[in-house]
Amino acid sequence: MKIGAIIVAAGRGTRAGGEIPKQYREIGGRSVLARTLDAFLSHPAIGPVIAVIGDQDGERFEELASLLPGPVETVTGGATRTASVRAGLQALEHHAPDAVMIHDAARPFISAALIGRIAEALAVHGAVIPVTPGVDAMIRRDSQGRMIAAVDRAEYAGAQTPQAFHYAPLMQAYRALGETALPDDAAVAMAAGQPVQTLPGEAGNFKLTTPDDFERAEAMLNPNTAITVTGQGFDVHRLEAADSMMLCGIEIRDGLGLVGHSDADVGLHALTDAILGAAGEGDIGQHFSPSDARWKGAASHQFVSHAVELLRQAGGTLLHADITLIGERPKIGPHRDAMRQRVAQLLGLQARRVNIKATTTERLGFTGRGEGLAAQAIVSARMI
Repeated sequence: MKIGAIIVAAGRGTRAGGEIPKQYREIGGRSVLARTLDAFLSHPAIGPVIAVIGDQDGERFEELASLLPGPVETVTGGATRTASVRAGLQALEHHAPDAVMIHDAARPFISAALIGRIAEALAVHGAVIPVTPGVDAMIRRDSQGRMIAAVDRAEYAGAQTPQAFHYAPLMQAYRALGETALPDDAAVAMAAGQPVQTLPGEAGNFKLTTPDDFERAEAMLNPNTAITVTGQGFDVHRLEAADSMMLCGIEIRDGLGLVGHSDADVGLHALTDAILGAAGEGDIGQHFSPSDARWKGAASHQFVSHAVELLRQAGGTLLHADITLIGERPKIGPHRDAMRQRVAQLLGLQARRVNIKATTTERLGFTGRGEGLAAQAIVSARMI
């Protein structure tokens, strides 16, 4: 199958800041666009490659073209992404490709593996797009920013590029579209009645949109710029007579239970907040509201896993976790090793990178009176 590639590079990228279009800015000493073109020019499944550039960017492109590993044809883009892609498709037509991949210039970390998986999928499907799962709680809101309703995030995903299609049906869809502008190529295909298949994308295939994205990109290319961050969490739950409780991910049978909307694992709740703090992602209540029936009786390890994924998406890797449990009962000593092993498993760390401590308040306050159990957690993470 002959697969052409269109790299959409005609935008101005104002949200990213800087004095030149973001695709011509350098990361790690090489322009964003050059890195993106390298990925497709060097892949054996791809050829030819078309770059859709802005009408003012001819000289900038010529400067980088001399250092590319292969030839790239250029065509001037339009006022919208839809118009630019149409121009690219028209420029590709004389090559008579069987299929085409359309990719954002501002996604320079596209992997050869993802390009290969998409190419393989085109043998089965007429339209394929990579997607990433939604990890935040999802809502619908009105034009004033007010929440209308909660939605099931399992039904939603983030669309990435390259979006890939059999060439002739997509070209026909663009011709039928006229001057209407749609968000992306998958939307154009669907408007023409073409089914679109999704496959797993990659977190590293992110789009450079803001100054923070450029900082992340520089850190990825130069690990020496990585920084270490910390996050802390605190939580309290009331105690009651019960057969058992969940604490730091294990069940403890000591005649006491913890009261809460979920399973009330005070240790994992504090840990979740600490990880969210390191990721800069708010607190546990923002992601798992105690008023949401979905989390009634939920196992708290889900909250930890969600926070770890958010940290990963923010460019973070956990290094260490330290949890302090505060109360008179239950006694933690007999359960410490099991807690440590379970928390290490949830965080993907070696057990020696997890610490569990316990203390009392010398019978002072609500913990001293045996009315509740408190927990503090601190984590450290490397951010790129």
